Amino acid sequence: MRILLLTHYYAPEYGAPQRRWSALVGRFLAAGHRVTVAAPVPHYPGGRPNPTQRRSHKVGAVERGMHGETVLRTAYLPHRGDIATRTADHLVAALDSLRRLRRRFARPQDRPDVVVATAPAIPTLLVGRLLSSLWSVPLVVEMRDAWPDLVTQVGGPGRVVPAAVVAGVRAAEAGVSEGADGTVLDPVPDAPPARVPTLARWRAGAVALAKGSVHHLVTEWQTDAHAVVTTTSRFAEVLRERGVEPVSVVRNGTDLSRVTRQHGRADREDDELRCLYLGNMGRSQGLGAVVRAAARLAAEGVPLRVRLIGHGVEAADLRALAEELGAPVEVLPRIPHREVGAQYAWADSVIVSLRSWTPFAWTVPSKLYEVLATGRHVTALLDGEAADVVRAAGAGDVLPPEDVDALAALWRELAADPSRTAVRASGRDWVGEHADDDQLARSYLEILQAVVEA
Repeated sequence: MRILLLTHYYAPEYGAPQRRWSALVGRFLAAGHRVTVAAPVPHYPGGRPNPTQRRSHKVGAVERGMHGETVLRTAYLPHRGDIATRTADHLVAALDSLRRLRRRFARPQDRPDVVVATAPAIPTLLVGRLLSSLWSVPLVVEMRDAWPDLVTQVGGPGRVVPAAVVAGVRAAEAGVSEGADGTVLDPVPDAPPARVPTLARWRAGAVALAKGSVHHLVTEWQTDAHAVVTTTSRFAEVLRERGVEPVSVVRNGTDLSRVTRQHGRADREDDELRCLYLGNMGRSQGLGAVVRAAARLAAEGVPLRVRLIGHGVEAADLRALAEELGAPVEVLPRIPHREVGAQYAWADSVIVSLRSWTPFAWTVPSKLYEVLATGRHVTALLDGEAADVVRAAGAGDVLPPEDVDALAALWRELAADPSRTAVRASGRDWVGEHADDDQLARSYLEILQAVVEA
């Protein structure tokens, strides 16, 4: 089987989507299939290539990937990390991939048997749809998160769906900041409704319309695909309720052979509770609650230290908040994956956190599976399916997202009773049964084979 993968994020970058596809592609090739990947020159997470990436990867180059796959490098647009410049980058990469792939596969006999387009980025889905139609080959759409709902979610609780758009615009015209379903129409100022300028109201209405249009368009693309793959069961059910079929679930996962099971802390010479967060520090994670809970416990004299390691738009604000509150929280930059094991060894509990937005009840942070495989106790500020996974694995304590009181109470208890953070085998066992990379790759190949043979 000849597989074409369209993705905005790919190795040698390191992140959740890059790790997922590296694991899958390696196993696809080992099973005897051919894989071509179209991805931009590496420029994640900084928005532009580092010196090594700039020397090693050129726009238009055809490379041999680490597993033997063919990688076609497309153009990119340097960005600052904000949504506007990142979206422009996604568009540039998608349009360039369309142009280069049409030229590379001009002869029908060379074309792939199936196209896989993975979001984010959303423009990648459009390219997959166009190539599928042009070449008359099946399209598989992969939604790694609850897209497009997370796009329409940014800015407040609730979600913008097509049925809510008209109400949202009317609310904006009336000068209020929320629609009937609780959707916040950013960016509406905090002024009293009667004083909101007309321009701001119409600007908010335009935002609501744009979000609704994106939602409608992506749902249409999902419906027209030959198959849709999600990473969680709950989002698969949401898509089925919208009329999307067939939908299959292939979780994010981890390679148990590469994740070391941790043991008890060898350096426990004091009663300090150590809590670790590894990953993105963006609007979605709600890590302000972690800083505030740590500050409260420090004021009570509870021995506690927290490390937040990663990158993201909220990192500087979290560092400033920790300093302002006197919280025992270190905010450290992203580290190479080879150093992650030492951080797990340092910790008593690992934090996995998402905000209380509706679409996050349908998602599971990919980092959670790696954390489970270490055996470390999990402090889970999660709802929905992610919370269910932690409970099913018996891997830690589940708290409501962004609940400072509940988090402070839990850490107070863990500091008083360190035995509750003992390493346990149940999380690793759960991953072996439900989220091991070998099993996930076999499931994915079965989906691809089915659409090719249909």
